[in-house]
Amino acid sequence: MECDLVIFDCDGVLVDSEAIANRCTAEAMTEAGVPILPEEALKRFLGGKLTFIQKDVEAMIGRELGEDWVPKIYAKQFALYRKELRAISGIDRALTRISDAGKKICVGSNGPVEKMDVTLGVTNLKRHFRGAIFSADMVGIPKPEPDLYLYCAERMGVAPERCVVVEDSPTGARAGIAAGMRVFGYSAAHGPEGLAEVGVHALFDDMADLPGMLGIDAPELPEERFA
Repeated sequence: MECDLVIFDCDGVLVDSEAIANRCTAEAMTEAGVPILPEEALKRFLGGKLTFIQKDVEAMIGRELGEDWVPKIYAKQFALYRKELRAISGIDRALTRISDAGKKICVGSNGPVEKMDVTLGVTNLKRHFRGAIFSADMVGIPKPEPDLYLYCAERMGVAPERCVVVEDSPTGARAGIAAGMRVFGYSAAHGPEGLAEVGVHALFDDMADLPGMLGIDAPELPEERFA
């Protein structure tokens, strides 16, 4: 297929971080006076940005939470990431195959670069993306607006129509579609329903399938020798 750049969302696509992140968010919201279970927080805020979540909570409780509310949540997340975080199954090998096939790769996440330094560092995935990790903070407007993905394409020197976005959330998928890019929806964690409703170009639930979806042939296996 005609694809020169694959743009990966981070949480839920590269690293299995969303359950940890939303557990911390749910605890902080409950302490602030908005009781919520981690499962509900995940469903409601999947693909969202903490600074925007703070504004929602402040509107609910009628008061400001302060400048340290988000940093405190990140501090808890980072501590748990260093203990518990794992890479998405099969992603390391998929990234290697895609790069070896000559396609560019980068990360485009609503989260801050500091967060990705931790999550991609802990999982040893950062080595795949040297100089190619981009945050919505760099453009000032998070997904579902297309600005971040258009910025990724510009920085990587690739036209939007020759980019594929890999997303697990409807929020991120909308951003990729609005940017004029093809979007592959990774549905292993949250199911295909929300992604299908957005109108992603393809759905998959196994990272081992991604290189083939990009037109990359499977590596040849060595012939078995029998005595």
